[in-house]
Amino acid sequence: MQTASRDSLAAAVATLDEAADGASTKVLSATADELLAVGRLLAREPVLRRSLADPAAPAEVRRELLDAIAGDGFGSTTTTLLHAMVSSRWSTPNDLVEAGELLAVQALLAAAQKTRKLADVEDELFRFLRLVAGDQRLRAALNDVIAGERRQQLVEDLLVGKAQPVTVALVRIALAGLGGRMFEPSLERLIEYAAQRRDREVAYVTVAAALSTEQEQRLEASLSRTYGQQMSLLVTVDPSILGGMAVRVRQELYDGSIDRRLKQVRGALAG
Repeated sequence: MQTASRDSLAAAVATLDEAADGASTKVLSATADELLAVGRLLAREPVLRRSLADPAAPAEVRRELLDAIAGDGFGSTTTTLLHAMVSSRWSTPNDLVEAGELLAVQALLAAAQKTRKLADVEDELFRFLRLVAGDQRLRAALNDVIAGERRQQLVEDLLVGKAQPVTVALVRIALAGLGGRMFEPSLERLIEYAAQRRDREVAYVTVAAALSTEQEQRLEASLSRTYGQQMSLLVTVDPSILGGMAVRVRQELYDGSIDRRLKQVRGALAG
């Protein structure tokens, strides 16, 4: 997103956060569903999408168009958010669609936060990501965009009754491709959004053997000092790296694994 769209999205998120203070988890979940439904409609209707994001049209006209389409079908929180969105300036009409999707994600995370389950949701998303990454058949099935209903049913079978309802809803969003991403990058982005809502940065850590609680605490403290922010450590045990560890934060990767060092030595000898 360009600056205008980022500013409009930030304002919409602020509006959501204000509304979330007095909203129930049920209302927030319903708001997420309604925002996603609007997003699907706008994705199918390019003329409508352009009309609602047209900066040349007065904001009142855009709100009236939205109301004519929606009628009384949405809750007050959703209506407030949609009015704020179509009254704002967007760099492209597609940014309006993406913003609605991101607001839905934030509404779900706000619902989890209200019940003090946000850290659980973050952890469950990561565990599911690791499950998918470690099972080639499952990975292929969930990345098969043709098999829409089958993928949804697979997620239901794997998660419903075993994970938080917010986690299940977020995985469904990942299946649809958050912001046009593939399934696994969508899950990673959702994990990061969950961490950000807890004022944390995500550190993906890969080790050859499980870390002790003390080792995790020391690593978390070190990374927090480095990045100037509390960290959320998401640890994967992978014996194939032989020893050491690899740490990824944002787009930065530190790979201190023994496997990488051996590959460097082999490369130097081969050269």
